[in-house]
Amino acid sequence: MRTEVVTLPGRPERPNEDWAAAALPASGGGGTVVVLDGVTPPAGDDGCVHGVPWFTARLGGALTELSASRRDMPLPGILAEAIRRTAEAHRDSCDLSHVRTPQATVAMARWDAATVEYLVLSDAVLLLGAPDGSARAVLDGRLDLIPDGIRRSLEATDRLRNQEGGFFTAAADPDVARRAVTGTAPRSTVRALAALTDGAARWVELFGEGDWAACMEVLGKEGAHGLLARVRSLEVADAAAGGPLRWKLHDDATAVYAVL
Repeated sequence: MRTEVVTLPGRPERPNEDWAAAALPASGGGGTVVVLDGVTPPAGDDGCVHGVPWFTARLGGALTELSASRRDMPLPGILAEAIRRTAEAHRDSCDLSHVRTPQATVAMARWDAATVEYLVLSDAVLLLGAPDGSARAVLDGRLDLIPDGIRRSLEATDRLRNQEGGFFTAAADPDVARRAVTGTAPRSTVRALAALTDGAARWVELFGEGDWAACMEVLGKEGAHGLLARVRSLEVADAAAGGPLRWKLHDDATAVYAVL
């Protein structure tokens, strides 16, 4: 069993708002991975004195500790409790009712000798690689259903944020955990898994370099470093061509790859 965790900031002068961790209990046979992608608000407009990196570190730390220590608690319950803990840590100093209060997308998985559990919320990606080389992507497609014209407007997007008919992120309301895409798979059907923020998933979703099985193949041969290096090269080439494919040169990009 091995894991690899790699994250790259979108811009070196800005804090990386992604967060990732992998935990392998000393007893062996199981583990957990957690990846968060913090949602960047307009400058100073989230009602919080701490900022998104503080939020993702708090939420990610709670998710990792709970998923590793509370094997009796299903992943939606763990997400709900981690959100509650994080909200309590800044409820007295920040406006948690603000529509842009710090929030994040989530991809996480936990496994033991028999089962792989998974949870995805918003546009993070979880890949389950099978022994035969195929791969299944666990996706929360609600954000993709929103027309591009609406997604380009902050005000229009805010009206759909954590609302019925819109999309959901991990913010201050623990109840959002029941909106996550969840499931289980037999451990025997999963050879490897990967959790990606959308900055890493660009290799498939934006640049169309291959499907999810091809993405897992890159991870298997070149590791998480290799996948992110490929993404950065594609971004630079796209910029040289006039940047038709993306609205910012680089995004924070994070990949966790685990061979079970």
